[in-house]
Amino acid sequence: MAKNNFRGMPGGMNQAAMMKQAQKMQQDMIRMQEEMENKTYSSSAGGGMVTATVNGKHQVVGIDIKPEAVDPDDVEMLQDMIIAAVNEAMRTADTDAQNNMARITGGLNLGGLF
Repeated sequence: MAKNNFRGMPGGMNQAAMMKQAQKMQQDMIRMQEEMENKTYSSSAGGGMVTATVNGKHQVVGIDIKPEAVDPDDVEMLQDMIIAAVNEAMRTADTDAQNNMARITGGLNLGGLF
């Protein structure tokens, strides 16, 4: 086997090529993180009575509550709708981040490498 080749690497990928690929992947991941931080994700609960918007940093940036959702005799229902909308918007942001990461890494699980 030639020097600088890794056993078991497809096509005998050499160390320099592997490092170059890893650097490109890291740059792509940094760019993706910056893009994700600027994206917003919205989700509604209670049939659209409450809408929560979060950004890619998991910060709540907006809550929209329709006036008919406000019932002074049932504040708990409104609280539940807000929590449900925020949690679903966060899940949407997480799913988008995971999908983008899988696209960049080709589905490899890097386990916090980057």
